[in-house]
Amino acid sequence: MEEQNICPWCYTEIVWDEEIGPEKHCPHCENELSGYRTMQIGIDRDEDDREEEWEEKEEAQQDESYNDDSNEGFRQMNVSWLAAEQTIRQITDSQDEAPECPTCREYMLEAGKQSVTLQPTVHAATGKPVIQSPFETVTYICPSCFQTSTVLSQEARDQMLALLTPKE
Repeated sequence: MEEQNICPWCYTEIVWDEEIGPEKHCPHCENELSGYRTMQIGIDRDEDDREEEWEEKEEAQQDESYNDDSNEGFRQMNVSWLAAEQTIRQITDSQDEAPECPTCREYMLEAGKQSVTLQPTVHAATGKPVIQSPFETVTYICPSCFQTSTVLSQEARDQMLALLTPKE
């Protein structure tokens, strides 16, 4: 029976390629799989030395392969991502709200507002809808996994609460 592997970040099942073996990063959310809520304290120095040698060899191989045109797009994307991180942080710091992405837990960027028109449902419990149409929503985009999320604007939330609050 095959062991089931679940990403500790996004809780997605990971199916390994038998020829390649286990991956270091989740193919869905791209978070590191081995570092989830762990801390390396350096007790086993021999292992650390071997790991450093392994990393140095990998880096040397990567340096040789950077001349290959197929890596140019990948390298450019990493440079672009690093350049964008500071801007992303500035945007999230300036937002009134910065919800976490439900998929990868990164802070989301406000993309804009949208007016929504719908035929509201009148509920038997209240005799009125939970929100009047049209109302406004705010759309957020995750800069890491590019998922989108929509929430009611503050005005629409206030309207909804007023409609749900019984009048005395």
